[in-house]
Amino acid sequence: MTQPLGPLMLDLEGPELQKQEVELLERPEVGGVILFARNIKDANQVRELSVELRKIRPDILLAIDQEGGRVQRLKIGVTRLPSMARLAAGYEEDPKRVTQCCQDAGWLLGMEMAACGLDFSFAPVLDVNGGSSTVIGDRSFSSDPQIVATLGGAFIAGLKEAGMASVGKHFPGHGGVAADSHIELPVDPRPFAELRAQDMVPFEQLASRLDGIMPAHVVYPDFDKKPAGFSRSWLGLLREELGFKGTIFSDDLSMAGAGVAGDPASRVRKALEAGCDMVLVCNDRAAALDALNVCRSVSGKRQTKLRYGRARPDLDALAALSRWRRVHAKLEALAEAETPRRLDDEH
Repeated sequence: MTQPLGPLMLDLEGPELQKQEVELLERPEVGGVILFARNIKDANQVRELSVELRKIRPDILLAIDQEGGRVQRLKIGVTRLPSMARLAAGYEEDPKRVTQCCQDAGWLLGMEMAACGLDFSFAPVLDVNGGSSTVIGDRSFSSDPQIVATLGGAFIAGLKEAGMASVGKHFPGHGGVAADSHIELPVDPRPFAELRAQDMVPFEQLASRLDGIMPAHVVYPDFDKKPAGFSRSWLGLLREELGFKGTIFSDDLSMAGAGVAGDPASRVRKALEAGCDMVLVCNDRAAALDALNVCRSVSGKRQTKLRYGRARPDLDALAALSRWRRVHAKLEALAEAETPRRLDDEH
């Protein structure tokens, strides 16, 4: 029988485990670890770190932000991925080719991350690019919600081919605000009807296919005065109207956009009360320790479904696969033309 997992996902200080981190990971409240650039040297080191983490906690979820473009934590020993906007270029002229390219990219990402010992990446980004958000920008497939839904769906299909879970973000859409929720709380004043007709389209169409969803640290006052990740109304709509049955992750609760919910313990409690299954507390060890008390005796089984369930591909043998060679060459060529801005704390 599948044992439930604790709701807390936290980070590590560096590329090697510290003694105090081992003790922290043994706590049942901790259900996952997310890797950032500071934890990573190359693909082989990530694979070794994953093995070490699973010796301590065989059941723990291991995640990464490996979207491509500006947000790619692991860069050495794996394919350099283009941004989603670059991947989507040319859709209007040749939708079949671009859709297949997105599916191939999802497959390759899934194979490489699985080979490194990880369970999933927080991908794909399903935000519709409204033109004003620099924090989203080319992380989005398109300014057209239907194209985002189509190409996001293809990316999800590719991940599934590789046996990897998909986590869409940032519900109900972060692409329409200029403010960056890492440093302030964005407010999107648009009417709910407009959000429903635009930004929510990809989430509505893909809710039944996604394994996880991350809500935005954004306030949409026409619907609720609380940010989406702290809103029972938004997360209730996601569950009840959109029929989403997977895991709801909070965005990092150490971000400035989460500050409206109070101190670290209050943020964790309010996110869980709103309906989040797992909460991320990163880049603030004191906050993570405070979160342990709030998470005591809280656990769930939804998040266990995100574990990578197949025999993992061999990292050193991926190049023997003709599909990997073909897709790798294509994605590397697309990425070569880009000069991504580094965003090491992006979700």
